[in-house]
Amino acid sequence: MVFLRVRIPSGPLKIARKKKDVPTGILFFLLGSSVMEQNHIFHGDGMILGMGNALVDLIFQLPSDDVLTQWQLQKGSMTLIDSKRAGLILQYFNRTKPELATGGSASNTITSIAALGGKCGFIGQIGRDDTYGNFYITDLEKHGITPYFQRTEAPTGMAITLMSPDTERTFATCLGAAAGLSGESLDPAVFARYRYFHIEGYMVQNYALMEKALSIAKAAGMVVSLDLASFNIVHENRDFLIKILPQVDIIFANEEEALAFTGQKDLEALIALSRSVAVAVVKLGARGSLIMYQDKLYHINADKVVKTDSNGAGDSYAAGFLYGLSRGLGVQECGEIASTVATEVVQVTGPKLTHEHWKNVLPRIREIENRKTAWPE
Repeated sequence: MVFLRVRIPSGPLKIARKKKDVPTGILFFLLGSSVMEQNHIFHGDGMILGMGNALVDLIFQLPSDDVLTQWQLQKGSMTLIDSKRAGLILQYFNRTKPELATGGSASNTITSIAALGGKCGFIGQIGRDDTYGNFYITDLEKHGITPYFQRTEAPTGMAITLMSPDTERTFATCLGAAAGLSGESLDPAVFARYRYFHIEGYMVQNYALMEKALSIAKAAGMVVSLDLASFNIVHENRDFLIKILPQVDIIFANEEEALAFTGQKDLEALIALSRSVAVAVVKLGARGSLIMYQDKLYHINADKVVKTDSNGAGDSYAAGFLYGLSRGLGVQECGEIASTVATEVVQVTGPKLTHEHWKNVLPRIREIENRKTAWPE
């Protein structure tokens, strides 16, 4: 375990380096502490409720990135498209059968938590009686997840997932029915059954829904986690994210998302995020991840593996972390489980592990669980 004790600034971030006393790369953060007094909410276990865009992933392998330029899609981003544009992209692949998977960031996370042994539910909206919608419900129920779906006349949404030769994924997303999910359809009685509430960052484009969901969750005393999801989503909705962040307890961001939100990198970005939430996580890819809780900074290592597909890595990380949290594990164990699951998923094609892969990874997860420690007071 690697952690440093730091002081978190309550005002503008000031960083000083003492050349004589401090090894290169060690920063001292000055001013007072604004640590949130919420450590009690991380003690004990409970069930996890997710909310997100219920999308079916259509996964295609790209021969090169040229088509991304042709379709005006920024590599590594998520771009919302209409049904006409989706049809044009699918026409390009008319001789290629895509790999299908239930998708959406929060859904991926919830499915992996269930595979780890967690008890979960998922809120979303799908088509009334279409093939993709029925496929979605069947898949969730197969994993033991309780679906809380609204159904509508619009078709179930799709995420056209374009895998570059270097394993980076780009999403062209047609929300379909998912776009119609509204705060009025949320049932406070459903929230009251769960202890944790996980939201994907893509939902921040629906301000009214997010505000309503957060209001219900906090009224129910839930621990709220948010995955920032995509750097372009952060850019486009930064002011709204700043507004809602005080209602969030745990935030997950990768390097690009953290930079887009804070204007800082790595450790500095983590410090900036941690001023507003109880737990901040910045994922650094092959370099592992950084977690800050109260005044402790944890560095979680990542195993060296051959990456096949980065799709679902962030979702899997959040799944491992939240599963550990729901089992009452400590910060270090939550981070190690998160890293283990994320490292495993980048070695397969698609955003989720197969049953066979879970059989291989679960014994390692159980070993980490057996080292159970408490969250620091």
